[in-house]
Amino acid sequence: MSNFISELERRRTFAIVAHPDAGKTTLTEKLLLFGGAIQTAGAVKSNKIKKSTVSDFMDIERQRGISVSTSVMGFEYRDLQINILDTPGHEDFAEDTYRTLTAVDSAVVVVDVANGVEKQTEKLTKVCRMRDTPMIFFVNKLDREGLDGFDLLDEIEQKLDVKVRPLSWPIGMGQRFKGVYNLFEKKLVLFHSHGKQEEEEIIVFKDLASPDLEKHIGDTPARELREEVEMIEAVYPEFKREDYLNGEICPVFFGSAVNNFGVKEMLDCFVEIAPTPLPRIAEERLVHPEEDKMTGFVFKIFANMDPKHRDRIAFLRICSGKFERNTNYRHIRLGRDFKFPAPTMFMASKKTLLEEAYPGDVVGLYDSGNFKIGDTLTEGEDLHFKGIPAFSPEQFRYVENADPLKTKQFAKGLDQLMDEGVAQMFTRKSDGRRIIGTVGQLQFEVIQHRLESEYNAKCVYEAVNLHKACWVHSDDKKAMEEFLDRRKRDIAIDSEGATVFLAETAWVLQTAQENFPKIEFRFTSE
Repeated sequence: MSNFISELERRRTFAIVAHPDAGKTTLTEKLLLFGGAIQTAGAVKSNKIKKSTVSDFMDIERQRGISVSTSVMGFEYRDLQINILDTPGHEDFAEDTYRTLTAVDSAVVVVDVANGVEKQTEKLTKVCRMRDTPMIFFVNKLDREGLDGFDLLDEIEQKLDVKVRPLSWPIGMGQRFKGVYNLFEKKLVLFHSHGKQEEEEIIVFKDLASPDLEKHIGDTPARELREEVEMIEAVYPEFKREDYLNGEICPVFFGSAVNNFGVKEMLDCFVEIAPTPLPRIAEERLVHPEEDKMTGFVFKIFANMDPKHRDRIAFLRICSGKFERNTNYRHIRLGRDFKFPAPTMFMASKKTLLEEAYPGDVVGLYDSGNFKIGDTLTEGEDLHFKGIPAFSPEQFRYVENADPLKTKQFAKGLDQLMDEGVAQMFTRKSDGRRIIGTVGQLQFEVIQHRLESEYNAKCVYEAVNLHKACWVHSDDKKAMEEFLDRRKRDIAIDSEGATVFLAETAWVLQTAQENFPKIEFRFTSE
């Protein structure tokens, strides 16, 4: 058993979240570089270099230069197994990111030094706070002019409602950027702006009062650094790991991911303080990672990772016990046993076959259509993991098949994309028309693009005037029947067969809520 516990202790599973363009994908690349998982980072910005970023592997992502779907990457660093889930920053894909946050134990939040805290960052950290997920902040792009360090910390605290504690501190910024002082390890890390640095120049510097400081960074920067560090020690609470683990304090690091600077400090601190796999809440009970029996849940489904083979992969987060290849596991929703001859681990789009996996690991399971998001696998126990919501969509279109000869491909493609959670489909009861609901505009393009490139089917959209879709429920059967009868033309069924009310305007929704007090209107389906 001790081997199992030591494997458990080796795991660190976290998500990287940020507003678009804060440098999240670049940071992911640099982390993989340290883990030796890739040899050269794919310069994200330069279009001249056709080698695109490792973690963006969907066609449309490469064309647009944005991350559309969460990538899962595992690598070894300092004898630990690090699992990174890189999430899309673009707000149209927020839902995918929310689900990913259910599968991690901690998060790294990237903030752009020039733009400070942006809207998407606020939304995502709120989800982390709801779940008490420990967060580390990485302030990026220090080689550009940006906000003053203290102003930025204030903004993070106020806008995100968190308490912070800097564990590294910048020496100057933009043109004057000299490096960072690592408060966690008492080290001076010097920055050289001539091209990319291969090795960081690290000087162990226990005592900032030493006159040697001037030799390394010059008089004014040395004076400023001493004053600022003194202020940090006076103003911010002492860093305690348990406060971080309880989500009560967030360490902050400064650096420049594109120059590969300050990233290693963050990673070295992260592997020391970040939580090992945490217990997970199921409807029935709390599931502890060190339990003998395997449990896990599907938080994402990805179709056609390899366009040559029509495969779908379900991403399973292992919550407890040991997952083994070719072993029977119970699919709780279907009530059937399945075994998986070819489970995989991921390095972005590269897959390796795996014999066993431990809590905290994310395993890819080949799926021929048996999985939906939120499904649980166990060794027989009836468990349902909580907290994988579908959000009420805000954009709607009728979807029609544009090529009558491809009806089968069209239907199959739509079904599979909906199972993946790209969007939600509602079928109107009165006329049987299909309506796609999404959180953002971009998903409509993704669906159209993927239907064509992956399923050889074409779709056309038609405008539909809708304000909100909400799930309706009532314990009073008679009240429900009356409601369904009176509002027939606004009723649809989602892909799970649940009843949905499609409100044309905010006023229609409000009136319905007032006129039918016994009906519960829900804006998430869990």
